[in-house]
Amino acid sequence: MTRLKRTPLFDLHAELGAKMVPFAGYEMPVQYPMGVMKEHLHTRGRAGLFDVSHMGQVLLSGPSWDAVALAFEALVPVDVLGLADGRQRYGFFTNDAGGIEDDLMFSRRGDALFVVINAGCKDADLALMRAGLPDDITLTELSDRALLALQGPAAGSVIASLDARAAAMRFMDTCELSLCGHTVWASRSGYTGEDGFEISVHADEAVALAQRLVEDAEVAPIGLGARDSLRLEAGLCLYGNDIDAATGPVGAGLSWAIQKVRRPGGARAGGFPGSKAIFDEIAQGPATKRVGLRPEGRAPMRQGVALFASAEGGAQIGSVTSGGFGPSVQGPVAMGYVDTDFATTGTALWGEVRSKRMGLKVVDLPFVPAGFKR
Repeated sequence: MTRLKRTPLFDLHAELGAKMVPFAGYEMPVQYPMGVMKEHLHTRGRAGLFDVSHMGQVLLSGPSWDAVALAFEALVPVDVLGLADGRQRYGFFTNDAGGIEDDLMFSRRGDALFVVINAGCKDADLALMRAGLPDDITLTELSDRALLALQGPAAGSVIASLDARAAAMRFMDTCELSLCGHTVWASRSGYTGEDGFEISVHADEAVALAQRLVEDAEVAPIGLGARDSLRLEAGLCLYGNDIDAATGPVGAGLSWAIQKVRRPGGARAGGFPGSKAIFDEIAQGPATKRVGLRPEGRAPMRQGVALFASAEGGAQIGSVTSGGFGPSVQGPVAMGYVDTDFATTGTALWGEVRSKRMGLKVVDLPFVPAGFKR
């Protein structure tokens, strides 16, 4: 049996009463004594502190910014070269069929690129980058750093009380801050749909910083359970559920992340894995689309539920990829893929749960408005 890894905050999670579960090869907190429902609502109303140290942190460096950016553009369909210093962008690795191998966040730090990748894809992503980057680009895995996320409408005032420079940061800005004497790399971003910060800090300083943050009356520690319901209400994809190597960015509703400069006719069009398949989908439209779904009644429809166009009979036209109870909307919410003909907002569908079909409706995403600081 493979031994589960622990983040630098493991002992603090235990001290705070967390229930720990296996997740992506790590022992991670799924909830604290407050419980998933209250943790979710606390984050929406005040601020929640998440340990996301299991995610991979990588620094790419080379002879110049142009060299680093253009090398990374060979792996992603995103405008990297045009990224300003101190800014962050969402992207994804693609395969030759146009599927998504992983989604990621990357930010420019001078002439270097800081990349954050999913924990479950970490080893594959590192191998992909090592194989695909030229010899003059150095890849450094930052295994000596932890990653915290403070999310919620009070996150800005909490961080600004420790370093006033945080108040001026906009959504997707990045900079170094000094928090309680710890020099950190901070980005104004996150994965809950709320305003907030992701904070990369040296591993041996992470516990002291996390303890200081949870001492603030506005902040509570939050586990994986609430993290999942928050990102689902925000309409954000979870890799392995809503996107994977067999789903492309166009059908997933992520084509906004492919900037004009990388599309057909753009100054640096193509040149990444699967560009032909992705460009064909942009031109012709995908066969299936990711949509928001609101089940009728109070029963959630979870991943794997088959979707149909009628209450009885007929062929399956899609399936749920993420689903659960949305504490902020006080009802079940879900996302899934359906044949394009059934993707229009307001379309009535049926989900088959334990051999019984139950009604649901296609709705716009997100389920709750984003609270980002623009």
